Amino acid sequence: MERREFMASLVAGGCAGMCVDLTLFPLDTIKTRLQSQQGFYKAGGFRGIYAGVPSAAVGSFPSAAAFFVTYEYTKSLRGAGGVFALPHVAPVTHMLAASLGEVVACLIRVPTEVVKQRAQASSSSSTYNILLATLREEGVRGLYRGYGSTVLREIPFSLVQFPLWEYLKAGSTIASGNIPMVLCDVWRSRGITGLFAGSIPRMTFISLGGFIFLGAYEKVRRTLL
Repeated sequence: MERREFMASLVAGGCAGMCVDLTLFPLDTIKTRLQSQQGFYKAGGFRGIYAGVPSAAVGSFPSAAAFFVTYEYTKSLRGAGGVFALPHVAPVTHMLAASLGEVVACLIRVPTEVVKQRAQASSSSSTYNILLATLREEGVRGLYRGYGSTVLREIPFSLVQFPLWEYLKAGSTIASGNIPMVLCDVWRSRGITGLFAGSIPRMTFISLGGFIFLGAYEKVRRTLL
């Protein structure tokens, strides 16, 4: 992996992470409060929906950058020849690269997620105070609470998302970045159930996040290269 490609993946990945995290942050806050044990309204309701955004802002760039650098580096092994260079092995390479990327990214993402979610569910404490309280009461291990479950949650989605993304980049109209074209294609092939498969809040977050995350990454990376 050349230095230029490394820097492009680093910057593009970081920009993509910040775009999706900051754009969809209010939706993430609402989701967190809906899942809170104390109930939606006691956790803050619709008030202060940007609570915890400093943690997200600090963590989104480095975690996304770490993911894409790991992803692109692992993917570059195909150029070294051997079994990775075989065309039919490409999807496996992309799945492996995405999985390793999630493992590395979660080393940065999980601590910021822990602080962010606790800030979202507590309208009376600032992000900084929650960070200090977590370190004082639980130590560094408290910041990595749920690391394993987060990795196990993210990997299956990446196993599907990234081979599909790589496949759709092969010069097709879908790969041109035309979002209405993509929506129309899904509508034609799978109908309304394809557009709204699964729960509506989760599907909305994933769909919008995917468009912003991968679209921003590809745009910035191509610009830099």
